[in-house]
Amino acid sequence: MTSSFRSSDEVYNAERNDAEQPLLNTPADKEHARVTKWRQLALLVWAAVASVGVIILGVLYYQAERDLSGGSSGSKFPPSGKRNVVFMVSDGMGPTSLHVTRSWRQYTEELPYYDTLFLDKHIIGTSRTRSSDSLITDSAAGATAFSCGKKSYNGAISVLPDHSPCGTILEAAKKAGYMTGLVVTTRITDATPACFSAHVNMRSEEDRIAEQQIGDYPLGRMVDLMLGGGRCHFLPNSTADNESCRADNRDVIGEAQSKYGFSYVHDRAGFDYLQKGKNVTLPLIGLFAKTDIPYEIDRKDKDYPALWEMAEAAITALSEATKNSDRGFFLMVEGSRIDHAGHANDPAAQVREVLAYDKTFRKVVEWVENSDVQGVVVSTSDHETGGLAAARQLQAAYPDYLWYPGVLANASHSSEYLAVQLAAFPDDDDKKLDKYIRHTVLEEGLGIYDASDEEFERLKKAKTGAIYTLTDMVSRRAQIGWTTHGHSGVDVNIYGIGPALRKLSGNHENTEVGEFLRDYLQLDLDAVTKELTEKGVGRHKAAAGDNGLEWMGRSLAEITENEKYVTDQLDCYHGDFRKRSLGVVHECTGRHVHHDHRE
Repeated sequence: MTSSFRSSDEVYNAERNDAEQPLLNTPADKEHARVTKWRQLALLVWAAVASVGVIILGVLYYQAERDLSGGSSGSKFPPSGKRNVVFMVSDGMGPTSLHVTRSWRQYTEELPYYDTLFLDKHIIGTSRTRSSDSLITDSAAGATAFSCGKKSYNGAISVLPDHSPCGTILEAAKKAGYMTGLVVTTRITDATPACFSAHVNMRSEEDRIAEQQIGDYPLGRMVDLMLGGGRCHFLPNSTADNESCRADNRDVIGEAQSKYGFSYVHDRAGFDYLQKGKNVTLPLIGLFAKTDIPYEIDRKDKDYPALWEMAEAAITALSEATKNSDRGFFLMVEGSRIDHAGHANDPAAQVREVLAYDKTFRKVVEWVENSDVQGVVVSTSDHETGGLAAARQLQAAYPDYLWYPGVLANASHSSEYLAVQLAAFPDDDDKKLDKYIRHTVLEEGLGIYDASDEEFERLKKAKTGAIYTLTDMVSRRAQIGWTTHGHSGVDVNIYGIGPALRKLSGNHENTEVGEFLRDYLQLDLDAVTKELTEKGVGRHKAAAGDNGLEWMGRSLAEITENEKYVTDQLDCYHGDFRKRSLGVVHECTGRHVHHDHRE
């Protein structure tokens, strides 16, 4: 056993060694000890500084997270002071639209694979898109989610499932002292812009939407600037050259000018007179097409302004109008016809629309970043259109992994444009018609030189409705697939700039986008809703025509001719593959009626 006690000799020797050690150390030993001592001191100081740094960073990160979530009394969200919001909607643009456009641009401009779109650099999160009555939304319900922060039924224009109006971001912003604007490439009365500026039970009520947009409803004029297409809904049906599409003879433009003080421009010359927004008298209506502004692939600069030009003019005009105010502006900008190209299954038209939207987004972001006024840009889609797939299997054999962007580059017009031209071509001379189809439509219009006899005959047979045949010919050759001419339920991306946008990171319901806009501007939408409700749907008639209509127009039951039209339940399955053995089969509500599903 080892003893735990040392002998007297061992103690003596140990004490002797300790006493003699300083005498035995060499100069090198002394230097080593000195260096070791300083090294230990330096490590101690470094550890202390690092610990303090970590604590400081932790505190700053915690404070930033608390500020962005509105969790402290001195929070930076919502920010204080003057601010601007530009909310952008890429109608119908899904994730695959970005891939196809990105790849097409890389191909046509000979760019490397890592050269991406401007949107790609600003992705924040994703959005879920279902409406109150369907897993697949339409643009009306989608835009109501943005404008009111509420779910509603497909077709609803800022109206809830109980048919009551809901106050919108734009209306609340105007009442809070902000200037407001709408910029689109479709009709200004179409679903998305309408949801920020009107309240009707079904999107097809575009005549009534036009009337509300100029100020004929309980709130009065709420929109300061409107730029887009759709002047046919503002002109009386007695207008020459079939320029009107109204059901009555009401001159909405005339009323806008005489009663509500609007200035009005209607063509490219009128737009140029605005001097990119530097020569604008608000309120302003600019309607540059009878219906929709042409696709970017068909649009001519001399005839129509581009989306980015209208957005630039709007921002400049609203910025100038608010320069001496403590309030900024709210502007909604929509790339409307991405959606239309998806409905047509026209990839050649869609990539140009997405690229035009990307350019507009870049210009808006650069303006906001260079502005002295703080602001955010938020961009998202209301839904995806077409069920676009960047692949297509044409044969029974296992497919190759590829698609061909060059096919889209060969097209010089949309299939919509070419179909209209074909429908108007005289068919009294078969040889002339054959030559026109083969040379003008296919070769010059779409860059197709290998049309089969079957395709050619299908085109001749569908002369007055050839658009789907033409888009299918392009899509097949590009090996691009589509699952529908309608919408799909896929999640869509959210883009933007500004530190506050971290609140939209991750996956969100589309109503949360509307809630973010509301909170950023500190708006009271409930007060607007209360005002609309208190003033009463049944107590305010249209200002002109004395047609006995309430200010919201016809009821949903009257529009749909269905007293039991359901607005707050998912539709049941109607088809042949329904399996009762799998569980309860819900009673069908009969909610399906024919209305415009183009968007």
